Amino acid sequence: MAIGITTFQSTKVFLKDILEKINERKIQLPDFQRGWVWDDYRILSLLSSVSLSFPIGTVMILQTGNSEYRFKPRPIEGLPLEPAVEPEQLILDGQQRLTALFQALIKPGPVITEDARKKPIHRYYYFDIERCLDPNEDREDCIRSISEDKRVRDFRRKVVEDYSTPEKEYEAGLFPVKQVYDSFSWRMGYDEYWDYDKSKIKLFNQFYTEVIQRFEHYQLPVIEMEKETPKEAVCLVFEKVNTGGVSLTVFELLTATFAADNFSLRNDWKNIAEQFAKEDVLSKIPNDHFLQAVTLLTTMKRNREYIERRGDSDGRAPAISCKRKDILKLNLEDYLEHRDAVVDGFMKAAKYLRMQKIFTAHDLPYQTQIVPLAATFAVLGDEADNDTVRQLLSRWYWCGVFGELYGGAIESRLAKDLPELIAWIRGGDEPTTVKDASFSGARLEELTTRGSAAYKGIFALLMRDGCEDFQTGQPIDITNYYDENIDIHHIFPQKWCSEHLDRAELARRKRAVDCIINKTPLSSRTNHMIGGHAPSVYLRRIEKNEQIPAERLDQILRSHVIDPEALRNDDFWAFYNRRYEEILDRIEAAMGKPVIREEVETV
Repeated sequence: MAIGITTFQSTKVFLKDILEKINERKIQLPDFQRGWVWDDYRILSLLSSVSLSFPIGTVMILQTGNSEYRFKPRPIEGLPLEPAVEPEQLILDGQQRLTALFQALIKPGPVITEDARKKPIHRYYYFDIERCLDPNEDREDCIRSISEDKRVRDFRRKVVEDYSTPEKEYEAGLFPVKQVYDSFSWRMGYDEYWDYDKSKIKLFNQFYTEVIQRFEHYQLPVIEMEKETPKEAVCLVFEKVNTGGVSLTVFELLTATFAADNFSLRNDWKNIAEQFAKEDVLSKIPNDHFLQAVTLLTTMKRNREYIERRGDSDGRAPAISCKRKDILKLNLEDYLEHRDAVVDGFMKAAKYLRMQKIFTAHDLPYQTQIVPLAATFAVLGDEADNDTVRQLLSRWYWCGVFGELYGGAIESRLAKDLPELIAWIRGGDEPTTVKDASFSGARLEELTTRGSAAYKGIFALLMRDGCEDFQTGQPIDITNYYDENIDIHHIFPQKWCSEHLDRAELARRKRAVDCIINKTPLSSRTNHMIGGHAPSVYLRRIEKNEQIPAERLDQILRSHVIDPEALRNDDFWAFYNRRYEEILDRIEAAMGKPVIREEVETV
């Protein structure tokens, strides 16, 4: 989103003034900001840079007071949460630097940080006065990081340095960093301790000029975004400028927005996710997918209300959408209005997917396609239980899978799916997804791993259409799917193929052995029995060990669209060519439209 030039201003502000406003809670953090994570060395390096008047980067802040949204604020770490104060500004970029400086320079007590091994430590920082004035010294080496009791110990835990009183600091010539904005009182004690020794006074005067004054006069470049800045622009800007490289999700931004109304979206999602976890196929649904479905229902309601009031002749009806900017426009009322229906929609989608023999998130062709599916179930309610409705939903679903239409940026497709599916179910035209979908037979030989939605789709389709395990003869349902550890396995084993098929032909058709045409759903026990044996061998073994007649085993093989004669004769290419055609027949039936049939190469 483009941000107008009038929505921000750039200026320079004294570091001291910013830190004082932080201490007064006039500047706070929006609740979507992460916790403070800087380690001891980075704090030391930051102090070094400021002490040399080196730039430490720009800070970006946001004015509060936007009438359309409010982020829940929280004080910078180091300040207590109570009493709650409404801030004037929120930090968008610069949290880590400002928190480090606030804790090191202003906050009473030690800085709570971590060492290089991520172990929590508490530290005070000191300038070594004499070393700071030595031009040959690296400034970072002139800053001491000392434990919270202000003592340094050797490896036997014996105290070898002690700066626990001001007098010991004076003696060692270590100036506490926390005194940079109140150096006068420390200096009075320092001068008195040294009995106003002229050389010590001169030394401190030089230190004051070359180090302390740099803190007093240090200015930070500040970009202030005005309160009129749209919420989606705040999100976008945060991601673009965030120096930690941490991406801000719409969920985190909405969490902060809803928190301003005393509603915890994070806790609400936790409860929803626990419910989804009961359905394996929903166990990995991300929170932004759930919000997309809520947004689809919200924007469709606005669209229909506008059309009912004014008609659609002016073309200004609000768009049905689930893009990032539209999710960010959700208010708490919108969310609560549609949340329960969407939860129910996802649970019904899981039930539907079980009927399609898609049982786990691992087997799901497209996670994103569940969004419009769940939204459609949410809108239809009990109407979705109609068999005709289920048939139409299945055509749409398999067109999306085999058309491979839900990879990449697909928000526009999701937004079309919901209204078009509802209209189709109620007698309208085919959805765009059904119209756009096409499948080419040449694709089958390219499908070799679960990385493809169509690969997973054929795996599920074979189970849905009733394929039976070679040994047990049982069709696959959710119980034996888990109990028998069903997965997709080779029919002609790789080992046998490499030893018996023509090498020149294999080199030319290198994917034939490992593609979906030579794979089918089988139990782990059956796959173990197959091993690297020829089909003719393992089929005889099944007939003998399981007491299965040849005619029954042939019937089982046909349930996998396998030609029994070709398999029993170990004729890989005859098996391959016939199964190619029959898998395409299954895909055609699922999509409800012809596929592109290409001449499969014969051997």
